[in-house]
Amino acid sequence: MRLRPLAASAALALSVTLLASCGSDEEPDASAAPPSGAADASFPVTVEHRLGETVIEEAPERVVSVGLTEQDVLLELGVTPVAVTEWYGEQPHATWPWAQDLLGDAEPEVLSQSDGIEFEKIAALEPDLIIGTNSGMTKKDYQLLSAIAPTVTNVAGSTPYFSPWQDQVLQVAKALGREADGQALIDEVEGRFAEVRAEHPEWEGRTATFSQGGPYDGILYVYPDGLSTSFLTDLGFTMTQGLDDFAPDLGSQAEISAENTALIEADVVVFATEDADMFDVLQGFGTIDTLPAVAENRAIYTDGTLAGALYFLTPLSLEYALDRLTPMLEQATAGKAPRAFPS
Repeated sequence: MRLRPLAASAALALSVTLLASCGSDEEPDASAAPPSGAADASFPVTVEHRLGETVIEEAPERVVSVGLTEQDVLLELGVTPVAVTEWYGEQPHATWPWAQDLLGDAEPEVLSQSDGIEFEKIAALEPDLIIGTNSGMTKKDYQLLSAIAPTVTNVAGSTPYFSPWQDQVLQVAKALGREADGQALIDEVEGRFAEVRAEHPEWEGRTATFSQGGPYDGILYVYPDGLSTSFLTDLGFTMTQGLDDFAPDLGSQAEISAENTALIEADVVVFATEDADMFDVLQGFGTIDTLPAVAENRAIYTDGTLAGALYFLTPLSLEYALDRLTPMLEQATAGKAPRAFPS
């Protein structure tokens, strides 16, 4: 699988969230208490996953996140990891704005996957739990990590990266002995999406496409139905079909060349643009400038942080994205979306 933001990080550098109230830009309350079930966690727990099953004998105190996005879930469940993994964006402590208040003054070690999992660094941290639900972990990786500490990856049958965010939340919560708290996070986010969907019946059944914000090496990476597209389908949109045919592997983005940009046409197209230069390059790629959704102001362009939120797909990032994306979708479905990078 070619991970879009990793490709983008090579070009300019698959990424949403915070507990903001609907329609508000306020950051989450750093003084918020840990989930109510935290004190009720019971051990040992057994977590089944894609590479086997893991027994965690007692409540972990030193948790390492080796995946791309799991720090969000850990923080929202009241656990500050001793190490997190940098994906892209070079955010402070690899933690994006929607989660910064929950991180507070903590300074976790920042790991890198650029040359694979950093086993020696992880061992030196003496973790008592390793979380990798969005890590691309192989069986060999799992065996090496399990020799350091109990290790949990994503559910059986899922793709190595970006399996459904709900599954990932429950895996992390189970490993912490807080499955009920994890389900509460899922219910809260799904409930908010359901509320917005109910408020916009005009979105039901309209087609949508989700694309990276600009081409990389002559290719535009676009998300087939089911791959990081739930933020649109949960609002009532129907994803553009047929893009799977252009994905080299299961769980990969569709690779759209300049001559095939007409394939992404939809009632609404969401481009995860990250800066003004990316927006400019996108407008000159293939026939994007004459694509009906673009020409008729039915295309959405994000800023870098909102793009990151849409790629992360965690409860925190999804709530962050929903607050900002909702008015943009209202404009796009009305043919009034600005054809410009957000100022």
